Amino acid sequence: MYLPDHGVTLEPLRPDHADAVLAFELENREYFAKWIWDRGDEYFADFPTRHAAQLAEQEADICRFHVLVDGDGAVVGRVNLIDLVDGQAELGYRIAEKWAGRGLATAAVRAIIQLAPSYGLTSLRAGASDRNPASQAVLTRVGFRQVGVSSTDLGPGKKYVLEDL
Repeated sequence: MYLPDHGVTLEPLRPDHADAVLAFELENREYFAKWIWDRGDEYFADFPTRHAAQLAEQEADICRFHVLVDGDGAVVGRVNLIDLVDGQAELGYRIAEKWAGRGLATAAVRAIIQLAPSYGLTSLRAGASDRNPASQAVLTRVGFRQVGVSSTDLGPGKKYVLEDL
């Protein structure tokens, strides 16, 4: 799905995305660690195995992984639907630091909301750390409502839901 305001395409994760996804994760690792838990060195050391495992989960309809790809073929974001069960899934997303603050996260989440019914989904759950108010704003902006609070290693956060997709 092309996002014209940003010149990027939202694509389902494929085997040939591996190198670009790894480059994206490595380039933005320190930035992401400010907002969400760090993936750890093992994630990067064994990336080909992890990428293959994600593709297998996608093939089994357990998860739906997506990448945001720019005109040069670089991955500039990820938007994932995790644990698809009984019409529900957990939404997760991360956008490259150099694309932050441009509305790409909002556009990408809106695009996933449009795709979600085609995956048999009727509701989405999400969470965002209080250390990441921009992510909380994205969720609110696209129609999620806060349904609770959470606590993680990163501190307090909020839980959200979007129903009736």
